[in-house]
Amino acid sequence: MQFQTRVAVLFFSLSAMFAISACDEPRLEETKEAKPSPQVAVITIQPSPRPVIRELPGRIASVRIAEIRARVAGIVMERLFQQGADVKAGDILYRIDPAPFEVELDAAKAALAKAKAVLELAERHAQRTEKLRQTLVVSEAHYDKAMASLREAKADVAARQAAVARAELDLGYTTVRAPISGRIDAALVTEGALVSKGETHLATVQQLDPIYADFIQSAGELRQLRRDFESGELKQVSPESMKVRLELDDGTLYPYPGRLLFSGATVDRTTGQVTLRGEFPNPKHELLPGMYVRIRIEQGIDADALAVPQQAVRRNDAGDSEVYVVRADNRAVLQPVRLGQLVEEHWLVLEGLKPGDRVIVEGFQKFAAGEVVDPVPWSQAVSASAAKEPTSPKTD
Repeated sequence: MQFQTRVAVLFFSLSAMFAISACDEPRLEETKEAKPSPQVAVITIQPSPRPVIRELPGRIASVRIAEIRARVAGIVMERLFQQGADVKAGDILYRIDPAPFEVELDAAKAALAKAKAVLELAERHAQRTEKLRQTLVVSEAHYDKAMASLREAKADVAARQAAVARAELDLGYTTVRAPISGRIDAALVTEGALVSKGETHLATVQQLDPIYADFIQSAGELRQLRRDFESGELKQVSPESMKVRLELDDGTLYPYPGRLLFSGATVDRTTGQVTLRGEFPNPKHELLPGMYVRIRIEQGIDADALAVPQQAVRRNDAGDSEVYVVRADNRAVLQPVRLGQLVEEHWLVLEGLKPGDRVIVEGFQKFAAGEVVDPVPWSQAVSASAAKEPTSPKTD
């Protein structure tokens, strides 16, 4: 009897437990269904003016280049500059042995003194002949000869003066000076070397501030750009307000903006490219001639461009671009897009989106494709400040 009682009590307890579990199952399902949707930050795509920026390859070139050459022949006595240093216009670079030119100058001065003495004698003879001619003591022929001698003496003095000036000039050329301010390269001759007039290359000085950036663009792109201007798809930018930026070979952006100087009028026959030139300040001499760079030039304005933040774009396994778009039922779906250029941390969208689409910018780790999400407006300023805000160190 006791055993039957115990079995009955145990059966009653198990029945009660199953009943309680059955009552809790709907509550668990209700709790699961009531779980809130993940919150994501979205932007609503709207047309806005965006600059059309071309990124073109280029090389740095000096504004002015001066090849230092000897203007007189002689032996180099002294070099007075540090190789690779900055020099100013007029600084002495080399000294050539001046002794032969000092001798020539002395000889020219002596010849000038002799010519002046002859001129003085000719002037006195002409004055006396003029007085005698008035009294009809000398003939006209004698007078003409005296005047011709005077003119010949004056011409000889002028020639001797020119010879003195030339000798002084040659003597001055023995001191080789920098014709422009800039950075001087390696010395190409040493002390004791014999240099020839106009042939021997001594060194090179290049002006580095400001500096040029020569870059190229295809003639086809320029033609398409003109068509877009004519059709009204793009607005033209005036040369004064055209922005030209420079990207270094390591990917960093050069801090000083430049200006466009000219666009070439000739197309290269072999490459079909047109040369353009920009000018950039170079106060720290970071840019050196021959350096490879990339130029970002603003060539127009797209008045109704569509753009998404850079962080909103995803890449699939095939390397194509995609974004998450929130549909009307708040489900996040992947949308393939075709992108243009990256302008101010925003990708220009050429295909795949339309005005009014809601694109997810933050919160990708909270959902999977096809799930319902809770979209909230994205604040770029808040996100940027949060990204830059340092984390506080932990204290024990």
